[in-house]
Amino acid sequence: MRTQEFDYYLPPELIAQQPVEPRDAARLIVLDRQTGEITETVFREIISFLEPRDLLVLNDTRVRPARLIGRKQDTGGVAEVLLLEPRGNDYWEALVKPGRRLKPGTVIEFGAQGELAAEIIDYTPSKGRIIRFVYTGDFDRLLHTLGEVPLPPYIHEELADKERYQTVYSRQEGSAAAPTAGLHFTRELLAELGQHGIKMATVTLHVGLGTFRPVETEHVEEHRMHAEFYSVSPEAAALINQAKAEGGRVIAVGTTSTRVLESVATTDGEVSPGSGWTDIFIYPGYTFKVVDALITNFHLPRSSLLMLVSAFAGRERILTAYNEAVRRRFRFFSFGDAMFIK
Repeated sequence: MRTQEFDYYLPPELIAQQPVEPRDAARLIVLDRQTGEITETVFREIISFLEPRDLLVLNDTRVRPARLIGRKQDTGGVAEVLLLEPRGNDYWEALVKPGRRLKPGTVIEFGAQGELAAEIIDYTPSKGRIIRFVYTGDFDRLLHTLGEVPLPPYIHEELADKERYQTVYSRQEGSAAAPTAGLHFTRELLAELGQHGIKMATVTLHVGLGTFRPVETEHVEEHRMHAEFYSVSPEAAALINQAKAEGGRVIAVGTTSTRVLESVATTDGEVSPGSGWTDIFIYPGYTFKVVDALITNFHLPRSSLLMLVSAFAGRERILTAYNEAVRRRFRFFSFGDAMFIK
């Protein structure tokens, strides 16, 4: 299967730069994956497409303030560090700017008095760096004081309210990017769904930036995903298994929740609690074990996320829906509109 089969044309002006207000005012395409029928509504009306026995599975990860802007200790030049994954003992994997100038041995200082410093230790295979932090006091406190929540590179405008890049149910800090399908939910909408008998379970998957990068191999099957940490509690596993047993739909909110569920499910769709790392790559030909419906945003061309939703609904139907969304001037990517695939 060739990667170019997952390309589509997107006018640049349709890449959303700001979220809509309120959150649930985003537009929504409802795609019937059996018939290909497309319905347009607004996100807050998603309740009319759900049933009392349905279970929403939400990813409760929270984006860490992983973007640090500092200065090179030797020259005072501006340097930027984007934290990806902790490696233990104050070592982290990170992306850096300007990449060519930040070589092993370089020290970057953050804060007016250099309260936090990072030494470049080595290169990574993915063109990142291994860095080691030096500081006095509490690292998490310093990170929250000096760091910023990173926005995707296709968003060029400042965000007035940083919480708009967090879901209202975010709890477990550790992501480099938000699980954006969940950004459309308000607390009021979640309460209304609960009043209608729709249950909710939370899982955790700390989103890495590799999830959003375009697939660069010529053939889809050659692509390798970055591993991401997940956790499924006993309570969440019980709710998911109960929904399946009672004939309700398990509805994943986002591709991240989908990847958690499909990573931990047995072939007969039973989910067990646990935690670990998953590098599952879902593309057409994959047989879903537990997910019955999916709430998702519109994804980048040639991305693994577009391949995942194509596996769920069929490549031709997904690309038809995307082309229709372009024709109707929907907003795309992290702050864009949404799709419910049933």
